[in-house]
Amino acid sequence: MNPFFERDLRISRRQFFGKAASGIGVLALGGLLSQDGFASSLQGLAHQRHGTPPLPGLPHFAPKAKRVIVLWQGGAPSQVDLFDHKPGLAAHRLEELPESVRAGTRLSTMTASQGKYPILPAIKPFRQYGNSGTWMSELLPHIGSVADDICLVRTMNTDAVNHAPGVTFFLTGSQIPGRPSMGAWASYGLGSMTDELPSFIVMTSSDEKKTCGQLFFDYYWGSGFIPSKFQGVQFRSDGDPVLYLTNPPGMSADLRRKVLNDIAELDHQRLSEYGDPEIETRITQYELAFKMQTSVPELTDISKEPKSVLDMYGPDVLKKGTYAHNCLLARRLIERGVRFVQLMHSGWDQHSNLDTQLALQCRDTDQPSAALVKDLKQRGLLDDTIVLWCGEFGRTVFVQGDINRRDGHGRDHFGKCYSLWVAGGGFKGGKVHGETDDFSYKVVKDPVGVHDMQATILHQLGIDHERLTYRYQGRDFRLTDVSGQVVRPIIS
Repeated sequence: MNPFFERDLRISRRQFFGKAASGIGVLALGGLLSQDGFASSLQGLAHQRHGTPPLPGLPHFAPKAKRVIVLWQGGAPSQVDLFDHKPGLAAHRLEELPESVRAGTRLSTMTASQGKYPILPAIKPFRQYGNSGTWMSELLPHIGSVADDICLVRTMNTDAVNHAPGVTFFLTGSQIPGRPSMGAWASYGLGSMTDELPSFIVMTSSDEKKTCGQLFFDYYWGSGFIPSKFQGVQFRSDGDPVLYLTNPPGMSADLRRKVLNDIAELDHQRLSEYGDPEIETRITQYELAFKMQTSVPELTDISKEPKSVLDMYGPDVLKKGTYAHNCLLARRLIERGVRFVQLMHSGWDQHSNLDTQLALQCRDTDQPSAALVKDLKQRGLLDDTIVLWCGEFGRTVFVQGDINRRDGHGRDHFGKCYSLWVAGGGFKGGKVHGETDDFSYKVVKDPVGVHDMQATILHQLGIDHERLTYRYQGRDFRLTDVSGQVVRPIIS
C-alpha cells in the first residue's frame, strides 16, 4: 500500500479537522510570505515583519516583564557557602549533624550510606551588602554590589537529588525528559518580538578546567510536544554561532534566496496536503536563518561596545564562549527583541574540590552576573527584564569525603533547601524571602517549590500558569503540571 494513503487511513479525528482547516492557514501564510520575500526572489528582505503575535487571549493580564534571562549555574551552587548565612555553625564545626535533623531526608547514593555526617560551616566569611544589609559570602562581592536590586530566595526546594532530573524539573516542569521547556512555553504563548532572531536562544559555557562532568542536554531547551519552532536555538562559541549560517562555497546570497523560494514552494504544497505544523516550522526557520545571516554577525560583534562596559563584565568578556562573554551577548540579544535567553554554565558540582573550585567558580561568574544586572538597569531594561540566577538544587551542610584532604572533600547534592536570586521584571529588590533551620537543612518559613517559581515567572510575563496549556495525547499539559502557586511576597 502507498504509505501516504496508509497514513490517510489512520488519520485521527483531530488531524482530519486540522488538515481540513489547513487551506485557510496556507492562505494566511501566503500573505505573510508575500511580505517576507518568498513571493519574489527580488524582494529579498525589503519587507520585514516585527515578530509574531501571542496566542489569542494572551497575555492574560498586564505583564510586568517582557523578557527573561536565565543564568543557569549547573552543578548546584552551595547555599551554605554563598547565600544562607548560618553563623552559629562555626561553633559546631566537624560535629556530627544530629540524627533528628537528618531524619527522613532523601540523599543521593553517594552519601546516603556515609558512616558519619560532620558539619562543615561556610568556608569563607559572610558580610552584609547594600542598604538592605543582605548577608552573602565575601566570595560574591559583585553580586553583593547589586544586593538592593535582587530578591534572594533562601527556601527553594525540589524532589530531585541528581543533576539531569533536577535541571529537567526546573526548566521543563518534569524530571522526565520530553516536556516543553520554560523558554519554549514563553515563546509559544507570547510570540516573538523580532523576525531577525529566534525568540529563544541558548548559550553554554564551562569553568576553564571543566571540573564538572555534567552534560547540557538539548532537551533542557527543547519544545517537547509543542511545535519545534518554539525550541531554543543554541549559539556556539566556535565558528559560526549557528550551524550553516554561512553560505556554502560558490553560493551567493541571491542564489540562496532563490533556492529557499523553491524549497518554500515545495513545503507549501506539502503543508496544504497534510497540515503538519512541523512543515510550517521548516518554512519559518528557513526564512529566519536567511535573515540571521545579516543579524547574527552584527549581534556578536562586540568591538563597538564602550571600554567601560567591557571592563564592567570583567577580563573574560573578550573570550568567546566564556560566561562573561555570554552575559554581554545576553544583553545585546534582549536589546534586539529576543524574548528568552538561557545561559548555562557548569562547574558547581563540588563533591571533592570545594576548597579550591568554589572560589574559582565565583571569580568567573560573580562579576559578569552583577554586570548584566547593572548594564540592564543603566539602559532602562531591567524593569521589564527578569534575570534569574539559579541551579538545580543545593549542597549538604555536612562533609562528603575526607575533610583532612584539601582536594578530597566537598558537599553532596541536596534538594530540601537551597537558594536562588532574581532581579528586575517586577521582583522586589533588596528582599530576602524565607528561612531555613539553623543547619540550612530544612525550610522553616515560606517554602518555594519549583512549580511555584515557574508560576511566578510566568505571572510576571502576564501569563496565568493554569491557563497556558497544550493538549497532547488527550491531556492538557502545562509547565507547572498540576501544582504551583505564585509567590506573591517577592513581587511588586
